[in-house]
Amino acid sequence: MMKCVLILIFFVSVEREHVQKKTFTKWINSHLIHVHCRVADLYTDLRDGKLLIKLLEILSGERLPKPTKGKMRIHCLENVDKALSFLYDQRVQLENLGAHDIVDGHPRLTLGLIWTIILRFQIQDVFADETDDPEKRKSKSAKDALLLWCQMKTAGYNNVNVRNFTTSWRDGLAFNAIIHKHRADLIQYERLNKSNAMHNLNNAFEVAEREFGLTKLLDVEDVNVEIPDEKSIITYVVTYYHYFSKMKQVTVQGQRIAKVVSIAMECDNMIDEYESFTSDLLKWIKAKMEELGSREFANSLRGVQDQLSEFNSYRNFEKPPKFMEKGNLEVLLFTLQSKMRANNKTPYFPKEGKTISDINKKWEELEKSEHERELALREELIRQEKLDQLAARFNRKAGMRETWLSENQRLVSQDNFGFDLAAVEAAAKKHEAIETDIFAYEERVQAVISVASELETEKYHDIDKINGRRDNVLRLWNFLLELLKGRRSRLELSLQLQHNFQEMVYILDSMEELKMRLLSDDYGKHLLGVEDLLQKHSLVEADINVLGERVKQVVQNSQRFLEEEAEDGYRPCDPSIIVERVTGLENAYGELVALAVERRSRLEESRQLWQFYWDMAEEENWIKEMGHVLSQADIGHDLTTIHLLLSKHKSLETEIRAHENSLRSSMAVGQALIDQGHFGSDKVQERLDEVNNKWDTLIGKSILVNSMALFYEHINYHIQYHFPRLFRNDGCS
Repeated sequence: MMKCVLILIFFVSVEREHVQKKTFTKWINSHLIHVHCRVADLYTDLRDGKLLIKLLEILSGERLPKPTKGKMRIHCLENVDKALSFLYDQRVQLENLGAHDIVDGHPRLTLGLIWTIILRFQIQDVFADETDDPEKRKSKSAKDALLLWCQMKTAGYNNVNVRNFTTSWRDGLAFNAIIHKHRADLIQYERLNKSNAMHNLNNAFEVAEREFGLTKLLDVEDVNVEIPDEKSIITYVVTYYHYFSKMKQVTVQGQRIAKVVSIAMECDNMIDEYESFTSDLLKWIKAKMEELGSREFANSLRGVQDQLSEFNSYRNFEKPPKFMEKGNLEVLLFTLQSKMRANNKTPYFPKEGKTISDINKKWEELEKSEHERELALREELIRQEKLDQLAARFNRKAGMRETWLSENQRLVSQDNFGFDLAAVEAAAKKHEAIETDIFAYEERVQAVISVASELETEKYHDIDKINGRRDNVLRLWNFLLELLKGRRSRLELSLQLQHNFQEMVYILDSMEELKMRLLSDDYGKHLLGVEDLLQKHSLVEADINVLGERVKQVVQNSQRFLEEEAEDGYRPCDPSIIVERVTGLENAYGELVALAVERRSRLEESRQLWQFYWDMAEEENWIKEMGHVLSQADIGHDLTTIHLLLSKHKSLETEIRAHENSLRSSMAVGQALIDQGHFGSDKVQERLDEVNNKWDTLIGKSILVNSMALFYEHINYHIQYHFPRLFRNDGCS
């Protein structure tokens, strides 16, 4: 329950603050209108202190220190301090209030300051009865005096009982009663109904505004509530008091003047009137020149147009009455001087600075300021129009850039590269064309940014929106570049993969060509042929090794596509396809290596066979040669030649025996081929048998020849021994 009460109190306080703000704003504007100023937001427009100074000047009729130019906080604090110092001089109590509170726009303290000013300059001088002596007036508060005045004016009116400044005014009858009291011709009070509060309030407010020129400080909905705001009602009611009091004072003064004024007094009054009008006019000229000399323009085309409209309003409506006043002053001065001369009095001559010539000089200065103001306004208007046109162009260009960037983002986001090398290469060329177009578009993006920078330099009023759209264009551009970079990366990855696949195809083709060479059944027809085939096979093996390096590189490159992913998780191909192709390539290479090993083995076996045949042929030729030597019929004709032949035969026999090891070694090679199951084992065995037989024959011949030589040696020895004369006589055997 307590929480609800506190919430209710809070909302009531907020509502009262809102009503006070609105009422005080209207009250201030009702005075500032005389200097063609206006307050839009009470909390913000009073921060710089300038309007506050003008308000105090209007209320007091005194001249305050000139406001400090500038928009910095220190300047605002100085101006507010000038206003507060003036209030201190007027003996106005300002407790717990400093210049910083107004500059910071503190709501309650700002409202308190305005209420204090209202009390000092509007309510302080209120008194209910002119007959009261000054001491009695001092004993009464201004609020009580104003309440008593209202009670006196509304006394005798039906349904009106003014007890306070809140609930007593809700039905609007009190307002109508006060007006009816002074101007019964304006309101038909008897036709008013207490139950129709809205009509009563509207009637009183409209009559006061229309007939008396009293600003409508209150709205009907602000009064017709449960508990109206007291300060707001007091502020509005006191305007009634001052208006009707002034009306009464004017009447009384007229009566007194009619009774006691003489020609001299009339002249004096005219002098005062002249000086007063002159002072007012000069003050107005000075204030207006300061106003016209200001070069603080609204930062928008609409604002400048409004300022130009206000300037035209000044020229068309405010200035002409002042011009008439200036003419009336000349007439007044001439009339005054004529009347004084007619009454034998020394003619009145205005003080220096208030003469007609001085006024005309100031008026010329005013018109000069007016002309300069008009030129400045029109220049600012042209500038704002150009800025609006520039902003419109920016928005148009930014819209085009956003559309283009969005469309290209969708284009770059597509990864339809194809599934073969030709398609991917075509996609790469298309991507290069896209990159060229996009990079060429950067100049247009920069042009948009340049326009935004120009608007920011010129302090365009809606620069936040411009900067926001500029940032959006930059965001789209940077995002497009990222997409383009990512697509380039993915495209290069796909291109590398297709090149890798193409390399696999080339390797497989090379393998197939080498495979056909390895499957040849030509193992040589002789030893030189086999040697030639082995050399060619070595070249093939070198080619296979080169292919092996290529296969290794391709497998390594393929492994990268299996292990790595792009930053966005992109894979150029299904890993299973890569694994399948790599496996097929490795299997094909393994088969090729196996074929190469097998063919080398076959060629080595063929070389061994033909080397055996070659060795056997050599051995056979040697045996034939030895057999030919042993087959010679020369056995000697004497003992000496026999001994010589026998010695040669022994050498030959030694050579044969020495050559037997070489023969047996060559034959062991053939036997090893047989034992290994060589494909030519049958022919090897035949060759072994053939050569072995020839060797045996050679050995037999060697033994036979040796036996025959020994036999002839023995015979010749005996013949020489028994028949020495035969050998001695003729030397014949």
